[in-house]
Amino acid sequence: MRAVRDLRSGGPEVLEVGEAPEPSMTPDGVLIEVTAAGINRADVLQRQGNYPVPPGATDVFGLEVSGTVTALGADVPDAAGLAVGDSVVALVDSGGYAERVVAPWPQVLPLPDGVDPVAAAGLPEVAATVFSNVFMAAAAREGETLLVHGGAGGIGTHAIQVARALGMTVLTTVGNEEKARVVRELGAQAINYREEDFVERVHELTGGRGADVVLDVVGAAYLGPNLEALATNGRIVIIGTQGGAKGELNVGRLLQKRAAVIGTTLRARPAAEKASIMAAVREHVWPLVASGRVRPLVSRAFPLEQARQAHEYFDSGSHVGKVLLTL
Repeated sequence: MRAVRDLRSGGPEVLEVGEAPEPSMTPDGVLIEVTAAGINRADVLQRQGNYPVPPGATDVFGLEVSGTVTALGADVPDAAGLAVGDSVVALVDSGGYAERVVAPWPQVLPLPDGVDPVAAAGLPEVAATVFSNVFMAAAAREGETLLVHGGAGGIGTHAIQVARALGMTVLTTVGNEEKARVVRELGAQAINYREEDFVERVHELTGGRGADVVLDVVGAAYLGPNLEALATNGRIVIIGTQGGAKGELNVGRLLQKRAAVIGTTLRARPAAEKASIMAAVREHVWPLVASGRVRPLVSRAFPLEQARQAHEYFDSGSHVGKVLLTL
């Protein structure tokens, strides 16, 4: 089958479409004919040699897909509600940049009503990331304020919509006016980090209180500023290291604010944890998507043969929302 495999590390130029073995069916697996696959920061890190494929997983890139069920493993229960021919989305450990992929049935969700099958490929990873971090790990609640860094990306645009739908105030950092316009349309307050001190601006916008929850993809470079932007009893959730992996933290300030710093990844979680996260997404997020209150934002979709160009576009940072590959 056609696929993009992890055969050598480097820039987008290392990505080539070639032949890959058919995915092996597992007892709990769902074989999916892929319609589209989402591109994520984890794919870039893997391409650069900084995010190894989990043991036993395929060397084909890709963590999320949309598509059609073509077969079910022997142990997939009737209670899963899955049947051959169903339109679905799935979160996978790897294997998404291919014509076919096998996903564990607890990580497969039905295509939400009214959602385009291609655009839906951009939902599983962001929905799982946002809900598990903001609402499960950080226990965000209605009436609180969420600060999202990188608000115009796939995770950011999804986080804004879900948080707003669940009754939160959202502030977000962006790098230009075009991105600021988009996040404002989604219901967030925009802070241009190139022109404004985001700590000062957060305090201005919250009347000096600060943000209750910070969703951070930057890492070390924002560790201190995030703590200063945080409200008393606030929670910082770090899900990326674009600004470095090692930083200093003023523990005295952390204690003074009775704050928490939480670090998580999604891909490395045990299957049981992923199943729990996807069940929560189905219960809490899927109704919002079906109602139109949360929608996938797609910046561009490239055919699989243009995986290199798609990664070049992703790396440029100019996208707003998700970047997808279609088959």
